[in-house]
Amino acid sequence: MGPLRTDRLDLVPLCVEHAEEMAEVLADTALYEFTGGTPATVEQLRKRYAKQVDGSSDPAVTWVNLVIRSRAENCLTGYVQATVAHGSAEIAWVVGTPWQGRGIASESACALADWLRSSGVTEIVAHVHPGHAASGAVAAAAGLTQTDTVVDGELQWRWSTTK
Repeated sequence: MGPLRTDRLDLVPLCVEHAEEMAEVLADTALYEFTGGTPATVEQLRKRYAKQVDGSSDPAVTWVNLVIRSRAENCLTGYVQATVAHGSAEIAWVVGTPWQGRGIASESACALADWLRSSGVTEIVAHVHPGHAASGAVAAAAGLTQTDTVVDGELQWRWSTTK
């Protein structure tokens, strides 16, 4: 997969070389309020990104990992990702604290969801902490609808061609 382009952003396939800049983007501990965990070091991100770039060991599973680059600021601002298997994709997104509130997550998630739909995916799901209204708004912007399903304490949001 190549880059995706929106009005303001380039969604670029992840490379190990993104680790240094992404460590800064993801450094604010507030980003982990709803998901848990702590900011990764550059070395931890290099190792994680090397595995992600290699892709899934299961030939039926495809990983889509894209960093978000703001063209106006010429910097990385976060990432979007999808795990695709059997016509279904689970998506996620994170935008660094300095860039939140600007619609970057929604713009990126919409671009990814649109690409997935155009690639033949028939179901898209995301899991959002019930207290994370901003992430719920991103899921809705991407065309997903909140369901009553709870997975590991998070609400499942879903879009499907079968509704």
